[in-house]
Amino acid sequence: MTKIAVAKGDGIGPEIMDAVLSIFNAAKVPLEYEFVEMGKWVFDKGYSNGMTPEAQHTIESLGILFKGPMETPKGKGVKSVNVTARKTWNTYANKRTFQTLHGVDTVFSKAGIPIDVTIVRENIEDTYGGIEHMLTRDVALSRRFITRPGSHQVIKYAFEMARKKGARRISCGHKANIMKITDGLFLEVFYEVAKEYPELKADDVIVDDLCMKLVTRPDLFDVVVLTNLQGDIVSDLCAGLVGGLGFAPSANVGDHISIFEAVHGTAPDIAGKNIANPTALLLSGIGMLQHLGLMENASLIENALLYTLESGIHTGDFGDKSTPALNTTEFAGAIIGNFGKKPLQNAKPELHNIPSSCTVVNLDANAMMESQETIKERIVGVDMFIESNVQPEVLAKKCQRHAGVKFKLVNISNRGTQVWPTGSRFTNLVNQYNARFESIDGETLNQQDIIGLYVSLSGDFKICSLELLNAWGDKKAYSLAQGQ
Repeated sequence: MTKIAVAKGDGIGPEIMDAVLSIFNAAKVPLEYEFVEMGKWVFDKGYSNGMTPEAQHTIESLGILFKGPMETPKGKGVKSVNVTARKTWNTYANKRTFQTLHGVDTVFSKAGIPIDVTIVRENIEDTYGGIEHMLTRDVALSRRFITRPGSHQVIKYAFEMARKKGARRISCGHKANIMKITDGLFLEVFYEVAKEYPELKADDVIVDDLCMKLVTRPDLFDVVVLTNLQGDIVSDLCAGLVGGLGFAPSANVGDHISIFEAVHGTAPDIAGKNIANPTALLLSGIGMLQHLGLMENASLIENALLYTLESGIHTGDFGDKSTPALNTTEFAGAIIGNFGKKPLQNAKPELHNIPSSCTVVNLDANAMMESQETIKERIVGVDMFIESNVQPEVLAKKCQRHAGVKFKLVNISNRGTQVWPTGSRFTNLVNQYNARFESIDGETLNQQDIIGLYVSLSGDFKICSLELLNAWGDKKAYSLAQGQ
């Protein structure tokens, strides 16, 4: 008997969780549940991360969290409990599978186009770091981190999952044509990992093109791996292809802790009415059973769900409106009543249980992920982000006076577009410039050189922020301004 942590969630969460657990109990799933305190009401009790210390300890000791939808209070300066949980426990891969469900009518099901797409979204980095600053009254900055080790973790998982699934194709969605450093790194790691899986067709697609193709020919795609924000958007797009978030399971997978959850909202307008659709949470729970190696239980429940949907049985949010809708409890009961039955379409094979892939460990320290550096890093300049409302030529003259004997002013940009030494009067400006200083003749600088320039410039300007310009060998590790 395996023990897992369960958080029922907010709004409709307790109702749909009770329905799913009733199905598990009827199927004699060998699980024990330890209920933990998480969600909006925990925020309201004064816990800023949305969970009690006891809940965190329980989840870390058990390694599996099954959770309902949770609300983050608005306007209180607190972070989403959903994002906090994923990041705290390094559940680096968000796996969401989107399949045609017979009985759930969509444009594609009516056209006879089958959908079976798995989106793997990086779960820790990107803009979801939530590292933001106001540089001036008019300029906000968000830092976007993409790391080589973090990218490798999620991409390696995606390839392994694709191999086990028997996928024919794995694609990397990206915007490396614009974000050449960050998305460029993610794409570079993708093709490095692809070399280890020659049996899989590996390709890449720009994310806007990916979205267009998904809504026209979703059957062309099999497994797609993306960075965090892009993966968030694309996975919700895919949910729309199969009937909405009410039919979209979600698994957040890490090395030591994994979270299985419904990603739809808490629906406070129908909370307590026992009319919510539990399908998304049940599908997530089926994924959890498979993760735990409980394949017999998973296939029994999944086939019963698919048979129920195929039979036209539905809750009020979908299905044939000319037939009566079941409430949450009745819908769960219908699934239980269909145990042992198989749908005509997409029946799941009956599999034997396998040893669990869930391992719980006690860690004495945080793991440091760091790739081996083969080429020496050099500092070759600095970007100084300066608050100013003067014209670019005036700013340049002042900056040049501070360059000294080690630096040369290379260019000035505003919102990423070059405005000096060349530019256009038609470029609108805000009161924050980036003045780029590089070392003379590419000489290597040290941090004291940068500090000296900062101190000198600060006599004339407010320096909002700065970024070192690094190079590995002769390869510059920073982007050019638009028009540079």
